[in-house]
Amino acid sequence: MSYRIVGLITVRDPAAFDDYRSRVGATIAQYGGTVRQRGAVDTVLWNETGGVAPDAFVDIDFPSKADAQRWADSPEYQALLEVRSRAMQLLLFAVT
Repeated sequence: MSYRIVGLITVRDPAAFDDYRSRVGATIAQYGGTVRQRGAVDTVLWNETGGVAPDAFVDIDFPSKADAQRWADSPEYQALLEVRSRAMQLLLFAVT
């Protein structure tokens, strides 16, 4: 059984976002993860959270929770945090 991570993204800087997207996939794969799907949010049907509606999303699978945590804490991913913070606001969470 896999461990699924979903990210909701509000883009701040499109150039930084493209840079981040071009680099993050290799870090995910290095820790056994697979990007199942990613793309733009087409339509928000409801948003009762009080937050800004996301521009994009990502859906990632890891073999286990431990693999996902190793990826999130890894030096390879940590090296992307500066560009990530310029690129977007991110809500990243696990679903079961």
